[in-house]
Amino acid sequence: MVDDKLILITLLVKLGVAASVASALARSRTFQRLLFAEHRGRRQTIALLAFFLIPLTLGVWVRTTVPNFLAADISFETVTLLGLLLGPGWAVLSALVLATPAVIFKHEYLAPLFLSVVGLISGTFGTWVETEEIWLFTPFVDLSVYRWVRRNLRQPKFDRQILLLVLIAGMEVAHVWLSSQYPNRLFALDSDAAWLQVLVWFCAPVVVGIMLKVWNALRVELKLEEQKRLVLEARLDALQRQINPHFLFNTLNSIGSLVRFRPDLAREMIVKLANLLRALLKDHDTYVPLREELSFTDDYLDIEVVRFGAEKLRVVKELDEKTLDVLVPSILLQPLIENSIKHGLEPRIQGGTITLRSRMQGESVIVEVEDDGVGIVLKPSTALRREGAGIGMKNVQERLEVLYGNRARFTVVSRPGRGTLVSIEIPAEMD
Repeated sequence: MVDDKLILITLLVKLGVAASVASALARSRTFQRLLFAEHRGRRQTIALLAFFLIPLTLGVWVRTTVPNFLAADISFETVTLLGLLLGPGWAVLSALVLATPAVIFKHEYLAPLFLSVVGLISGTFGTWVETEEIWLFTPFVDLSVYRWVRRNLRQPKFDRQILLLVLIAGMEVAHVWLSSQYPNRLFALDSDAAWLQVLVWFCAPVVVGIMLKVWNALRVELKLEEQKRLVLEARLDALQRQINPHFLFNTLNSIGSLVRFRPDLAREMIVKLANLLRALLKDHDTYVPLREELSFTDDYLDIEVVRFGAEKLRVVKELDEKTLDVLVPSILLQPLIENSIKHGLEPRIQGGTITLRSRMQGESVIVEVEDDGVGIVLKPSTALRREGAGIGMKNVQERLEVLYGNRARFTVVSRPGRGTLVSIEIPAEMD
């Protein structure tokens, strides 16, 4: 029989071993993906078992070869955990693997049989209850009992959480009893002190609960990140849909102004608009190379040049070849160009020039849209606000915030009567 002080120290160390193993495994992205997968094939399940069995089988070997290092063996708790998470078949296989060092080095021939039974029982329980109930199992036994008593005093209800607690503790009681009957054929911590023996019985559910608690915290965190990503995608999709009707409305107004007086030009604009709509309606990625984005804006500028006349709308491009393959948000420049034309150049009788620039700056790419129009004129608060003004720029700014957060910069510099410069700085390399 093991010394009582050694048993107490072993129980404390065992809790630390369980927490350390759970935390170490949780750092692996591969382990996270395998553990939280809704559906796993045979290869994925075997890969997940390898994460458990390789270090924990080594722990059983350490227990059989290193004197007084009993806490390294958590095979009982591991088989119980794998039964709950993976089912009885995989738990039995794990039991046979984990028991191998004990059979070889200590001749503990009851270990494979007993652990296999533990795997069958825990695996059957895991298939009977909902997965969420297993993840919510807590090592804080006193709180679980308190909540159970308080809840059942009001409305009696069958509690699977308490049943799991009793089940694991009961299997540990059987474990200790069999070990006392066959001391050289099955290993377990056994003590004559009643209070210490109770701690041994309830240490097993606490170990299982600690590992589930560590992974469930990670599981909840990953779920929150996924929900946040879905919200951002929904917001981005809404912003993307906001651009297309706004652009279509303004372009149709331009065509409408030419239909009666210059029908040939109106027909040409309709053809170009059809090309643009074809590009807008087809599925496209959130990010596109800058050269593709510039190609799209060229089609839009062709429409506006026809509308204004080549002598009134001039386009200058100062593009760095190194920037053309950098990924940028799709439909990024067209709203800014539209804003420059509508609110900067259109109010001027003589028109003006739009300048497109791009350059690399360290690990970022800078894209600029500049016009030499009337600039942004601040109006008094009592002035009527022009409907639709600023939608494009605001939309672009919000999309940059969604896609890049604080890694993107959107600046507007305007000089009344001399023009406006809109500058966008985004990372050149995507995460």
